[in-house]
Amino acid sequence: MALAAFLNSPTGPMTTHFWGPVANWGLAASGMYDAALKGPEIINERMSATQILYSGLFVRFAWAVQPRNYILASCHTANVMAQGNQLRRWAEYKIQTEPETGPSTVRNAGIMAAGVAAGITAMVVASTPIQNSLKGGSGFLARMATHPAGPFYIHFWAPNFKWALSINNLMDYDRPTDKISLSMTSALTLTGLIFMRWSFVITPVNYSLFAVNCALSSSSGYLLARKVKADYFDK
Repeated sequence: MALAAFLNSPTGPMTTHFWGPVANWGLAASGMYDAALKGPEIINERMSATQILYSGLFVRFAWAVQPRNYILASCHTANVMAQGNQLRRWAEYKIQTEPETGPSTVRNAGIMAAGVAAGITAMVVASTPIQNSLKGGSGFLARMATHPAGPFYIHFWAPNFKWALSINNLMDYDRPTDKISLSMTSALTLTGLIFMRWSFVITPVNYSLFAVNCALSSSSGYLLARKVKADYFDK
């Protein structure tokens, strides 16, 4: 009976609510796989840092979305830890292999991360009074302030921050293939494809989530194709 209830539940394996989050476990798994079996030279520190912020937002998103999705929350929690470990490995590698410039590079990255954290904190603190002031008006701004997928809710920020992953991919369009992670690009491509569908079965329906996942699957798929071609067809 318990198994049947699980199979037929709103977030069971017969639904996209199950397979979308499960696909996102690929992100955490790829970080763990690369940490265990690959050298630190393939770590893309920019992408790892972006994924930490992205997954942090999606932990909150998974709690707010209906139906509430614990699988999604758990996989993104795991990804925050996995990518944090990758950043640690990158920093150690940078300091060891570039003793003259590595420490300053790592220090500057830390300062930038602190600045981003301070900016996010300031936005969170200021959001409530700004939203309340806009609610008192009328027209577009008032509707924007109260819309469940508007900029004062996690339904807006989590999906739209995912654009940063695609931007990272575009910045890496000519990255040497020996420094492209096969597991990471595979995971990003798969999660983009599945979440294109998931965007239409959650409440509220999220068109921005669809668009960003379309971009993610395309940009990651391009890097994945380059990696596969170089490793398996050009040799």
